[in-house]
Amino acid sequence: MLKRELYIFICLVCIGSFKNECAAQAKKLRTIVVDAGHGGTDAGAIGQYENSLRSMEKNVTLSISKKLVEELKRQLPDVKVVPTRTSDVFDDPREKANIANDAKGDLFICIHADSGPLKTGRRQVGTKTVTKHKITYTGKGKRRKKHSESYEVDEPIYEYYKMPLAINGTSVYIFAAAKTSDKLKAIMKGQEDIQFETGVADSLYNNFNFNTPEGRQLAQVYAKLYQEKSDRMATLVNDEIDATGRRALGVNQRQKGIWVLSATKMPAILIETGYINNPEDERYLNSDKGQQELAEAITKAVVRYKAQLEIIKPMTKTP
Repeated sequence: MLKRELYIFICLVCIGSFKNECAAQAKKLRTIVVDAGHGGTDAGAIGQYENSLRSMEKNVTLSISKKLVEELKRQLPDVKVVPTRTSDVFDDPREKANIANDAKGDLFICIHADSGPLKTGRRQVGTKTVTKHKITYTGKGKRRKKHSESYEVDEPIYEYYKMPLAINGTSVYIFAAAKTSDKLKAIMKGQEDIQFETGVADSLYNNFNFNTPEGRQLAQVYAKLYQEKSDRMATLVNDEIDATGRRALGVNQRQKGIWVLSATKMPAILIETGYINNPEDERYLNSDKGQQELAEAITKAVVRYKAQLEIIKPMTKTP
């Protein structure tokens, strides 16, 4: 019994050492999974405002993701980059999470384009002549009679259209703190593939049972670490987007669950690259220049994240 308690204590101390900067070395960023949102029968958001390009989110995300994959490979040749799709196909979000987990990814980047409800506007485009009838009555009782007099009036003809969104810019999302339980489930599912990040006494964790109370506590620590790392990566992306001069809308936690963020056993972010129903953003997202700028900004953020993650820190000396 004493040996088991000591084992558990050592495990928890080693995990805590990661946060307290006592690890001998940090985890390497070896594999990045890039997901192009939507695809195939799932078009995602579509440009619907008047005179829009009628672009589909699934095409925009694929183009940006391809450029991002190439840029990551160019700047980080020692890192494996795994795209979830390279063509116009549909994969269920659960399948995308499985692809990421099977690849043993260390970072998950999901590319999307935002939208929102569009208001309907109207304008007068002409008039039309309409015949109406004026009804009058004469007499009383059984002598009462109805009289109808026709007359013509001009009425306006209206044209209805969808108004574009006023908001524009790039947002970055991480899984909500309220969804940590979902991340926990992902960690506990397929626990044999968990890669611990302490850099010390790794052999202690082989075949660790997460279904015990102690194991669940350990998994909860990791879910929290993934939340913190996701937030760090998202902040770096937001900073790099802002540096381009583009409007950066900050890091957000979407309370409605995003499966690919919650079900991946790694830090994960979702980037809403722009608003497809905003004219300025739609043109930007469809341009080679805009797509390349986004790919380079995200890659710069990944390079910074990798550098921060892999800093070797000295062991804390016991006084």
